[in-house]
Amino acid sequence: MPGTPWSRRELLKVVSAGATAGFLVECTRNAAAQQVKWSTGSEPPKLKAPANSCDCHHHIYDAKYPVDPRSTLRPGDAFVEDYRVFQKRIGTSRNVVVTPSTYGTDNRVTLDAVAAFGPTARAVVVVDDSVADAELKRMHSLGARGIRFNLAQAGATTPEMIEPLSKRVTELGWHIQINAPAAKIIEIMPILGRVPSPIVFDHLAHIPDADTKVGPPTYADSTAVAQAYVKAAPERLVWGSDWPHPGERENKPDDAVLFDLLLDWAPDETVRHRILVENPATLYDYPKSA
Repeated sequence: MPGTPWSRRELLKVVSAGATAGFLVECTRNAAAQQVKWSTGSEPPKLKAPANSCDCHHHIYDAKYPVDPRSTLRPGDAFVEDYRVFQKRIGTSRNVVVTPSTYGTDNRVTLDAVAAFGPTARAVVVVDDSVADAELKRMHSLGARGIRFNLAQAGATTPEMIEPLSKRVTELGWHIQINAPAAKIIEIMPILGRVPSPIVFDHLAHIPDADTKVGPPTYADSTAVAQAYVKAAPERLVWGSDWPHPGERENKPDDAVLFDLLLDWAPDETVRHRILVENPATLYDYPKSA
């Protein structure tokens, strides 16, 4: 694998079929119209979320926690109670809180949020190679099920940390999550080929690069990519809202419109159920029978 050039088409194949790879978009729903912080619109989506649907990627921000001085993305507060309103609108009941680059390797904001949400929540945390095994086990007991490598912005993690850390967390049943431009993913593919744990690629693996150029309501360029993923490997996909949309500094999206994209991306109800319920249950260690 080292030295092998990867074309965009080959990357798409790997990203779609790679070990439990997940691709993230955004979301929304409820029987009554609700205004949600950091989201436009108030109407519920057309798509009714099945029971135990999981939002596999969102963040919590709280100014009481210190920011990493290396961070460049510092949005306003997005509290647990704000996200609960969001859940009511879209109809999901499970959620995965991801530590954002804002806090570096300080995972308190995320783990405290998971504690507040209760057993329906899980965490993806950020660590570097100085983390102790005891700390990984402690975070596991608090709901952590993965570690994130954010290579899209300068921060706490580097590609060189991926392989050794993945070997340590795979014993816990965790996965690793990669947030990186498509070109960077191609660059580090030799490293990823040696990773023993499942891999999740954030944000459609940033194809198109970096985000949709078409925009609402069709998001046609992203839709073409998502439909290709669904066709290639529906058993390896998960869905996430990315609320509170920290990368969108000015115009926040309508999450009902974004959630309804799943009707076009995965028209088959059985496939959507797999993406929203079954795959997350496996990846994040939720009860399979619930």
